[in-house]
Amino acid sequence: MGPRILESNDLKAISNYIKSGECKNIALMLGAGVSTAAGIPDFRSPGTGLYANLAKLKLPYPEAVFEVNFFRKNPVPFYTLAHELYPGKFRPTLTHAFIRLLSEHSLLSMCFTQNIDTLERRAGVPYDKIIEAHGSFATQRCIKCQTPFDDDKIKDMVVNFADRKVVPRCEKKGCKGLVKPDIVFFGESLPESFSKAPSIIRSADLLIVIGTSLTVYPFASLAMICPNNCPRVLINIDSVGDIGSRPDDVVLLGKCDEVIRELCEELGWEEELMKLWEETAGSTDNSAADAGPTTATLPGSKPNRMEDEKLEQEVAKLAEKIRKEMELEEGKSIATATKGPAESPIEKIPTDETITLAAQSQSAAPSTQEVSAIAAESISSASTPVLSKAPDNKEQQPFNEAQEGQPEGKP
Repeated sequence: MGPRILESNDLKAISNYIKSGECKNIALMLGAGVSTAAGIPDFRSPGTGLYANLAKLKLPYPEAVFEVNFFRKNPVPFYTLAHELYPGKFRPTLTHAFIRLLSEHSLLSMCFTQNIDTLERRAGVPYDKIIEAHGSFATQRCIKCQTPFDDDKIKDMVVNFADRKVVPRCEKKGCKGLVKPDIVFFGESLPESFSKAPSIIRSADLLIVIGTSLTVYPFASLAMICPNNCPRVLINIDSVGDIGSRPDDVVLLGKCDEVIRELCEELGWEEELMKLWEETAGSTDNSAADAGPTTATLPGSKPNRMEDEKLEQEVAKLAEKIRKEMELEEGKSIATATKGPAESPIEKIPTDETITLAAQSQSAAPSTQEVSAIAAESISSASTPVLSKAPDNKEQQPFNEAQEGQPEGKP
């Protein structure tokens, strides 16, 4: 069966649909692939991703760095990573400029992002058009009493963490609880704003999914509950999820910025796009940028092997730096360490490999309609949906047995 709404299943058809006047509400779903062109290492990329390099650290399993019980026991790995990845070091990408461009053309209904880097904000996308499904570095609070923590203070502590080794703690009298950016860790509730997602997705005229492996839930469910009369577009290195199974699905494989630039050329928006991207040149924060090297790539440029190798080298250096920092902490008390009641055991989170094995072992997979119904129910019925990987009943593998090729596990 051919497309019912689009002329064909390609980029030109998407461009024509956007220009037709029939497409008035465009929803976006963003993943880590959108920010890699900004120089932010993707935690999921096999071999070169920072997530894979975390295997060099003394963590019980990869997700531990984003697991709240582990954070309570040892916040050093997270804050060492935060020091390297803190917003302000990185410039928004061409894709981020495209999001703002959609908004300026009054076409953006909502941008749902898994990314915690705040680059959508820095690109000038209106705050009311962004739902940071997995939280972000924009705000922070005490995990014990929920008291907000000062923005400038945590910025200073994170930017200088490599030298001072001081973990932020609550300043409320008698509390001293650990302070954590409002990033959603595994098992934590998603922001209340995410509850609006189903109604926004169902009213969309076009859904564009960019740079995500669609493996983290409930975010990934949004693509499933998109109505059949709404074309879905996937812009990604690899084909993921069930996008491509419907008549009006379009799969555009490639680097995000390159595909976005091609789309804007087809739309006649390239000049506007480049102008908005050029405006982001001053969006980096000097104090944060001074804390470490920044990486940038020309928007829409052809694949550059040297750039990929440079990023791989930077990621390897970062992993080695974190490993050494943690070794220095062994046998010594951290500046902010406090004694308290024993914590409950850390809940183990299934790896992507065990998820895949479990999926393969099932004798019958649910239909697309059944999956969509389940996805809608899981978001709509839960008053406080929590961040999780795809369900699995297999035992967690030790970190050092993790295999390459695992898709994204944390925004």
